Amino acid sequence: MTARKDVKKENRWNLEALFPSIAAWKKELNTLTSRKEAPFFPDLLKLKGSLKDEKKIKKALTLFFSISRKLEKLYVYAHHYHDTDTKEQKGKEIYAISSSLYHAFLTESAWLKTELLKVKKTTLHHKILAPYRFYLDSLTRIKPHTLPLEQEELLARAGKACSTPHKAFSALSDADFSFDSVLDSKKKKHPLSHARYSLNMKNKDRTLRKNTFSTYFGKYEQYENTFSEILSGQIESHIFNAKAKKYDSSLEAALFPRNIDVEVYKNLISSVHEKISALHDYISLRKKAMKVDKLHYWDLYTPLIEPSKMHFSYEEAEDLLLDAVEPLGKDYQKLLRQGLKKDRWADRYENENKRSGAYSGGCYDSYPYILMNFNGTLRDVFTLAHEAGHSMHSLLARKKQPYQYGDYDLFVAEIASTFNEDLLMKALIKKTKSKKEKAFLLTEKLEDIRATLFRQTMFAEFELLIHTAAEQNIPLTPQFLKEEYLKLNTFYFGKELTYDPLLSIEWARIPHFYYNFYVFQYATGISAALLFSKMVREGGNKERERYLHLLQSGGSNYPLQLLEEAGVNMREKSAVNAAIDTFSYYTKELDSLLF
Repeated sequence: MTARKDVKKENRWNLEALFPSIAAWKKELNTLTSRKEAPFFPDLLKLKGSLKDEKKIKKALTLFFSISRKLEKLYVYAHHYHDTDTKEQKGKEIYAISSSLYHAFLTESAWLKTELLKVKKTTLHHKILAPYRFYLDSLTRIKPHTLPLEQEELLARAGKACSTPHKAFSALSDADFSFDSVLDSKKKKHPLSHARYSLNMKNKDRTLRKNTFSTYFGKYEQYENTFSEILSGQIESHIFNAKAKKYDSSLEAALFPRNIDVEVYKNLISSVHEKISALHDYISLRKKAMKVDKLHYWDLYTPLIEPSKMHFSYEEAEDLLLDAVEPLGKDYQKLLRQGLKKDRWADRYENENKRSGAYSGGCYDSYPYILMNFNGTLRDVFTLAHEAGHSMHSLLARKKQPYQYGDYDLFVAEIASTFNEDLLMKALIKKTKSKKEKAFLLTEKLEDIRATLFRQTMFAEFELLIHTAAEQNIPLTPQFLKEEYLKLNTFYFGKELTYDPLLSIEWARIPHFYYNFYVFQYATGISAALLFSKMVREGGNKERERYLHLLQSGGSNYPLQLLEEAGVNMREKSAVNAAIDTFSYYTKELDSLLF
């Protein structure tokens, strides 16, 4: 595999635009704080106890967000640099420094929220504080869950320790793991890595898929005790913080500050349960199309139809995407073209020790960077569309909003990404004149909805299940985790799938289980995105501008309110039901093409 130092410049993201070198990064660090021990931000601490009027409050908030902005820039560079080579020592060093400094900042600024909550509401609503109105109103809302200063500082100090499980998972899975080569039906060896796993699972050689599944999942099973302890530690940190903040549950603690009803989460699960037969119908169709006596997990990702040409260069993927987003207008296209073609937003290909998967990153003062591990499959093209959706959301929000509202809430985070994927799929289906390729594309669309709506809802249900178990003092042993995970798979995929014992360990390889109730937003996101896509494609300028306004709004209001303003109500089941109905429609259309 290619070493990081041998990756061509045009295939790397342009981190130099953020800092030209690590030396420049360290110079900026010393400008922000040259202190080697706490307090690292003494000017901020000097304001402690002074928030008596609106002018002092404005001074404190201005300094707070100024430090946060500079620190975020340092952290993002270090984080992105580290992700391109997780074993490189310089990257490890600056990532550790920035992470530690970030947690120190949380500790040293913990007093600010506590003091602001003691200020009269009339003072907080003074016109001089208008740029911070929503921030202050959001803060006031969580007053019942805000602790005395000493306790808030203690929780902030515990934050660094509580982040250890996620880091341990990443270090073990991304840096320490290596996989044996796997054989296909002709005894030919194929390399296996995180990126190659997905590629192998799409291969038409069933023996290769089975061996890939066995080797890859088998590796995680070897460390099932380690992963269960890491996951348990992550969940215990959520419970610790929820109890400390006087929430009824970890789920409420994760959603309440963002004004998201717990029922939105539970409605998603119940809506999918009510219409789970739609997924069972698709699994049955897949089994029939593959002509197998038993359908296994390793059969779920291979294309049902092999098109004449479905391998793409990275440049072709960019061009397909740029054409597909035409419904969003010329300005949107121009910004995206500039980012991908000239500004080098994307780190394109896998290299040795690079973080697996893909994401959109960056900060208020950087490009909205895209990490990729592009292999030329159609799925990789959709991954680019997905991450570019995130990046354009970030870019539009940061262009329109001040720093304090430049980031959008996680609940709306997956809408722009999934919206772009839907535009890409519609464009590809429209272009094809081949019945065979249309069937292939429909399969891909069905797989996309299956993976994003049904699978992520299953993940969300598992996440809620294990948090609830831990809150009831049920030990999260490997046996418990494996049994419960397999039960959920059985319910979601139905009777037509053969359940191999190794499938029960899959939870150990899912990085999002080490987050905090994140995955449900993929499912709610695709539901909202499909509605927005339909409205924009079938509507006019009004519908497009309303959607773009949502992207430009950043974090200037609560996510459910922003969605309602744009025309989608996620408190109701209608969006999820409509997405499942779309899935059923595509299943029937594919059936008519294949049989």
